[in-house]
Formats: sequence, structure tokens, C-alpha cells
Amino acid sequence: MHPEFDLAPDIRYLNHAAVAPWPRRAVAAVTRFAEENGRRGAAGYPAWLATERRLRERLADLLGAPSPDDIALVKNTSEGLSILAQGLDWRPGDNVVGIAQEFPSNRIPWEALREQGVEYRTLDLYSLAAGVTATPDFETALEGLCDDRTRAMAISSVQYARGERLDLERLAAVCHRRGILLFVDAIQSLGALPMDLSRIPADAMVADGHKWLLGPEGIAVLYVAPALRPWVRLRQFGWHMVAHPGDYDRHDWAPSPTATRFEPGSPNLLGIHALEASLSLLQEVGLDKVATAIEQRINRLIDLLDQAGFEILTPRASTRRAGILTFRIPDARFEPTALWRALLARGLVCAPRGGGIRFSPHFYTDEAVLEQAVAITRETFTHL
Repeated sequence: MHPEFDLAPDIRYLNHAAVAPWPRRAVAAVTRFAEENGRRGAAGYPAWLATERRLRERLADLLGAPSPDDIALVKNTSEGLSILAQGLDWRPGDNVVGIAQEFPSNRIPWEALREQGVEYRTLDLYSLAAGVTATPDFETALEGLCDDRTRAMAISSVQYARGERLDLERLAAVCHRRGILLFVDAIQSLGALPMDLSRIPADAMVADGHKWLLGPEGIAVLYVAPALRPWVRLRQFGWHMVAHPGDYDRHDWAPSPTATRFEPGSPNLLGIHALEASLSLLQEVGLDKVATAIEQRINRLIDLLDQAGFEILTPRASTRRAGILTFRIPDARFEPTALWRALLARGLVCAPRGGGIRFSPHFYTDEAVLEQAVAITRETFTHL
């Protein structure tokens, strides 16, 4: 096992698409922060803010964003997408294009616009994939849902359940050509795949820190393109989102010109310390190497699952997947939730998703864990 991870010997962890374990350095950073709070209170607050600045710099680098000023630190993906959904000037008859199998974080904010007369149009990825023999053309199908009243396309870079990966460069070109805003939920790719906003000029991108970024829950990154920021109407207000947040007696306030305009109150410094430490590890390894290591593990899992006679539900083409591999057992007795519970009881941490069992290894996952996971799955099912 990688020296930065200290998983219990009875745990086989294949659930990074849900909640990831922290590396040792994140555990140490939180421990130091807690101990300092207990002994010295906020005497070292300037150093804490320096850690916050480093986190924004790391996130900007990870996204390929022009500047750390483009990075907002929000609570989670749902909050980031809600800021966008509730911030635009919608008109009755407008529509948003998305995916039917979205996680609720990237579905409910758009469905909630119905009361403003906004339609949410969705593409059924599973039906499209089942209806073709070649690799499905998700991008053409998404464009086909757009018309002259489409204001935004809100999609996940990688679908959470079966792991279908979209071509963001192609979708960005489509949206910009047609004057449609592109909003990307990158929670299932950021930290698993390289990202570069100079090649994928999304208008906004959001991702939680607790999956492939190896950080805690309760902190997420929201990128909003500088040209769009002034047009996103603010719905939350407080001391931190103003242009001069340290001038507490000032009454002629204005929103910050940076992305901190989307941060109304005090920062989550505990989460900031943890996530900054976790990102330092990913950047030391390098996202290209991380992506290569994940692909190798997914390829190995495909081989093992094929040998075991399991049915792969995730696209096999490497360009159509990332770190998620979902499969099912072609047996009438197969029930994902029951099998998942039995696997969890044996220390195999995974998830029931998309009509199957979802495995999601990270760059540090040992090959032995993959082999043991498939063997445990086969043995467990035979005894259910």
C-alpha cells in the first residue's frame, strides 16, 4: 500500500466515487489544526489564511483556471450548483439540458426552476447506450435536445452510477457556438483525470472535495468564469463576500470582484486544512500519473470481472470512462443492495449503483485488493 494511506488490514476499499479515505498528511493537518485551536485559539489566524490561499492556488492549478481569484470555496456541489441555478435571470419558456441519470445534486437545482417556467430536458444515457452496438454518441444526443430557448447545459463530466464519461471539449464547443452556458459537475473526474479549463472553457465547474480529491466532506470548489460572475445574481450575503471583508465598520459595501462573492460567511478552515494537504499529495504524484494508474486498475478489474463471468455495465472504451466500474452478475437472483450489504459485512467497501455494484479504485489501490475484491464478490454471491 502507498505509504500515505493507512487503511485497516480487514478493509478492501473500492469506494472513492462515494467518500474517500484521507491520506496521512490530511489526518496530520487536521490533528495539528485541532491541537493548535485547543492550546492557542486563533492566535495563528494569519497562518490559517495562508493555508486557505494555498488551497485556492492548488485548486486553480488543478482546474487550469486563470487565477486563484476565480476559485470560490463552498460547502458542497449542491450549494455550488444552486448558486448558479438561482442566480441566472430566467424567463418562462427557457430550458436547461441535462442527463436523466444525474445525481440529485445536479438534477434538483434545475428541476426546482419549474416554478419560474423553466423546462429541464434530459437525455437517458442508459437507453441510448442500450440501443447502439458502437460507442454511444452522447454529445450529439445532448445537442439534439437544445433549441433557441436553451440557456444552459448542466452535465456531469462522469456519470456517478455507471461511469459514462462525456467529451467536455466537444460539448464546450457546441455550447459556445450556440450561445449556451456550460455548467459541469466535475465531482467524479476532478482528482481522477487531468482538467484544463483553457481546453474545456466551461462557464462554471463545481466539485466536492471528498471523493477523488481525497479530502473531507463539507468543502467544495466552485469555478465561475470571470465574464459570467457579474451576471450571477447573489442570493446569499454576509461579511466575507464583499470587496473589503476586513473593514467591518464600512457601510458602502459592494460584492467582491473575485469568486469570493459567492462565499457569504466565515471559511471552513478545518476542511481547508484537510483538503489543502490532500491536494498536495495529488500534485506531488501528478494528475497524469494518477489518471494512468487509475486506468490500469480499471483495466485489471475488467479482466478479472470478465474471467468471473460478470457483466460490465460501464463503457469499455477508455475514453468513455474514468475511475468508476459498475458490473452485475447475470443471474436472476442478483439484487445489488443485498449483495452490497453482504460485501460490506466482509470488509469490501463499494456501492450499489446503476443496477449493479460499483467499484472505484484510486491511484494507490494495490492490485491484490482488486483480485481479492472480485474473489470475495464471487464467493459472497454464491452463498447469498
